[in-house]
Amino acid sequence: MSDTSRQGDWTKPAAMAIPEGSFFKDEVKQGRYGPIFPKTPACYGFSIIAKIIPGREPVFYEYAKNIEKAVAGQPDVLAVLKLHYLRWNLFEIKGETYFQYMGIFDTDFDKYVEDAVGLFAASGLVTVFENLEGFPNDWKTNAPAFIKFVRDHHRPSFLEYGEYPFVSADEIKKALQLKAAFSNMLDQMQ
Repeated sequence: MSDTSRQGDWTKPAAMAIPEGSFFKDEVKQGRYGPIFPKTPACYGFSIIAKIIPGREPVFYEYAKNIEKAVAGQPDVLAVLKLHYLRWNLFEIKGETYFQYMGIFDTDFDKYVEDAVGLFAASGLVTVFENLEGFPNDWKTNAPAFIKFVRDHHRPSFLEYGEYPFVSADEIKKALQLKAAFSNMLDQMQ
């Protein structure tokens, strides 16, 4: 089944069971850095789980505060990534701390990673991923190494659900702007 045939009516919630291995074998699309993860009702995304360098837990919490401040100061600082949402978790397994990154976005995997590397390289920012075991030191100039790390640590989902399936973040923002404008117009008519 193609992406377009799956993308039916956005007004009806949709769920997609993803086969083991995270690809539909009859539809594997090759990108610049390997197979493209499928677009699902939640759009594109990936999840990684990686062990953090021991003792670096405080760095993750400080980094989260820095991202919060950056977004508050410049709301479009991450706009190039076309994000819907990110979720970060730290958890322990047998006394070792692991980091889980879950992201949902509108671009395919290759574009997202290239945009992320470009964003950090251009801004001079670092990524919290630098605190993960095995993360490449040359990630800012070596997108393939960054991508290999992500692919090696990716934990594919086997079910994704969208209450408003296949709708982009920009479409959601436009709908909310239209709603606000319409509401404002009705308020002025009273």
